[in-house]
Amino acid sequence: MTTPLKLGIPKGSLQNATIELFRRSGWKINVNGRSYFPDINDSTLTCALCRAQEMSINVESGIMDAGLTGLDWIAENNSDIHVVTDLVYSKVSTRPARWVVAVAHDSPVKTLEDLEGKTISTEMLNYTRRYFADKGINVKVKFSWGATEAKVVSGLADAIVEITETESTIKAHGLRVIHEMMQTNTQLIANHDAWKIPEKREKIEQIALLLKGALLAENMVGLKMNVPNGSLEKIVSILPSLHAPTVASLYQSDWFSVETVVSADTVRNLIPELMKHGAEGIVEYPLNKVI
Repeated sequence: MTTPLKLGIPKGSLQNATIELFRRSGWKINVNGRSYFPDINDSTLTCALCRAQEMSINVESGIMDAGLTGLDWIAENNSDIHVVTDLVYSKVSTRPARWVVAVAHDSPVKTLEDLEGKTISTEMLNYTRRYFADKGINVKVKFSWGATEAKVVSGLADAIVEITETESTIKAHGLRVIHEMMQTNTQLIANHDAWKIPEKREKIEQIALLLKGALLAENMVGLKMNVPNGSLEKIVSILPSLHAPTVASLYQSDWFSVETVVSADTVRNLIPELMKHGAEGIVEYPLNKVI
C-alpha cells in the first residue's frame, strides 16, 4: 500500500472496548498519554482518536479513510459514506441502544402528536428535527450539552430525546418513554473514494473480517475431550458445532479425541451431559476469533 489507511478509533465510551477488540483481532493499539494519534503495530495503518459524533463527518470528508461510529451519528450527520458492516459489541452491552422520546411521568403527553408546539431537548438535534418534520409535528428542538434527563425536571423542555439501554436513568429522573425513534449499534464505515482504491478496500475488508471474527468468538468457546469408542456416536449427536465436531483416534487406543466450538451459554449444561455419556478429560478454552 503506497499510503497507510487512515483509521478512526472512537474516543469516549467505546474507546477501550474498541482497542480490546482490535487486540483480539491481531492489532495492538497503544494510546500514548493525551495524544490523539495512537501507535498501531501495522505499517499499513495510521490511527486517530475521534469522537463518535464526528466520525462520519471526518470519514465523508476524507480526513479519515475509515472509522467506527454509531448508526445514530451517521443518521444525525446525514453522512454520505459507505457502511461496511455492523459491529455489535456484545461485551459492552447485550441490549440494543435506543433513542427514545421521554416526558415527565405525570405529563398528559401520551403520543408524539401530543407534543405539537412543545419544546424537546436532545443531543441528536438534526435527526430529531427531521423525524418530527417527516411526521408533520411542529416542535421546537433545542440542543442539550449534557444532563438531558434533567431538562424536563427543571422546566427547560417538555420532552427529551435520549439514548438508553435499560431506561433506568430515564426512570430515575421521573420520566417515562412514549416512543422509540431508532435503534443503533456500531458500524465500520469507509470513505467512498477510499473504498474505490483496491488496496485500501482490501485493507478495510480485512479489518471487517477479523473484527467480526473476534466479536463472534466473544460468545463461543472451544471444547476438547476424550471419548471411548462405545460412546462416540452419542457424544457426537449431542455436541453442537459450526459444521461437525473434529474426531481423531488416540494413539494405540480405542478412544477418540473430540473437539468442537460451542456457544459459551450452553457449556454449563453441556459438560455434565457429556460426562454422563462417557466423555473424560474435558477442556474448555477461550477463542480469539471465529471466521
